Amino acid sequence: MSVFEDTLTIIFSVVIFFAGGWVFFMKKLFRDYEVHHHTVQLIFSVTFALSCIMFELIIFEILGVLDAGYRFVCWNIALITMLIFVIIVIPFYIGYFIVSNIWFVRKTFIKPLSFFVWMFFLYFFWKVGDPFPVISSSKRSLRVLSMEQGISRIGIIGVTVMALLSGFGAVNYPYVSMAVFMRPVTYGDIQLIERKLMQTMDMIVVKKKRIALMEREAGARRNRHSRQSSASGVWSMLKSVASAATASSSENLSTLKTEVTALEEFSRQLFVEAVELHTMVDRIEWSTTWQGKYFNFLGYFFSIYCMWKIFISTINIVFDRVGRVDPVTRGLEIAIHWVGLSIDFNFWSQHVSFLLVGCIVVTSIRGLLLTLTKFFYAISSSKSSNVIVLLLAQIMGMYFVSSVLLMRMNMPAEYRTIITQVLGDLQFSFYHRWFDVIFLVSALSSIAFLYLAHKQAPSADSKFNSY
Repeated sequence: MSVFEDTLTIIFSVVIFFAGGWVFFMKKLFRDYEVHHHTVQLIFSVTFALSCIMFELIIFEILGVLDAGYRFVCWNIALITMLIFVIIVIPFYIGYFIVSNIWFVRKTFIKPLSFFVWMFFLYFFWKVGDPFPVISSSKRSLRVLSMEQGISRIGIIGVTVMALLSGFGAVNYPYVSMAVFMRPVTYGDIQLIERKLMQTMDMIVVKKKRIALMEREAGARRNRHSRQSSASGVWSMLKSVASAATASSSENLSTLKTEVTALEEFSRQLFVEAVELHTMVDRIEWSTTWQGKYFNFLGYFFSIYCMWKIFISTINIVFDRVGRVDPVTRGLEIAIHWVGLSIDFNFWSQHVSFLLVGCIVVTSIRGLLLTLTKFFYAISSSKSSNVIVLLLAQIMGMYFVSSVLLMRMNMPAEYRTIITQVLGDLQFSFYHRWFDVIFLVSALSSIAFLYLAHKQAPSADSKFNSY
């Protein structure tokens, strides 16, 4: 292919990926919110396009698409642009929108304060790489603005996010998809909880009526006492008796209010329990479908993968071990030397690598976008939506740069040459060890949390019987 054709291919890809990020932004993230600043939409779409371009260049490395020198130039442009966005553009705009949302800050001080926030971020971003051996000792004196320095620090944050999400996902997916973890729930259980909820609401209404009547009677009694305050003799005796009755009534009123507060809290717990039972019934019905059975089978597969990954991560940490050979080459060597298959190593190495990297790319993009969408819906509002989207773009940029760092190990040596040259003299083995450590912590913590959540017996019956 000529340079002109290579350029058209890259431009077409950039336009497609940018349009995909733009549509995702409009249809998913801001479906329920007004777009306050089009710059946010532009930044998100550009970051998404740059992330997809890097993954496309990895596939081009395997398939041999584009000239090698042209791919090297494209890698440099994509990575430098991503570094500019992740280190300079996105953090500055995050600071800008945070400062602009502070009501007492004047407009003339927004940009200077935004610049101060960005400098604050830059300081901690630089310091995050100091404790870690991310760059070879011979390159520790590299200039501050070198690509290695930026990528090394982005890799630390991105690999941490990737490992946390991977550890939780490897444990949570089997938990939510396998029928063995589903609570046995019937419609009778739902009707029982709903009946208890209605009875509790009736008790709350009755007690609130009594409180209203007692407060009205107490008000009327105070009015009578004020009219009789000038009387003496026998009226003073009656007044003392009325005062004692008023104190007793106030004590009963306080007790009723305490009971109402407890019943309201109990009703909220019953409501949550009813919602969870409805959700569980829907999951049980879904598990009987063909789709549910398919995902149940995938749950067993991912359970085995999760146990294997925890085991191998523990071995890697204990023995300070990092894989030297990619999985594709290792698998083909086993097939040729151990099994005795007569296959074309170069042919199958290219095609299997393409399939493996393609699956990683698709699942990474899909998984991250789904996670970001759920996160956005959970915490965003009309005022914070711009800041949240910029944070998601920041995480996305760091995540995909780190994916390139880790994915390099899944490629045969002949396909990772240009990637290694572009990324620089980094300690790639450190990132794999760091991923294993964070993954192990995340997976074990998720197992403990989900175990406690699954074993926690509902206490609605005991709470209801107390009333």
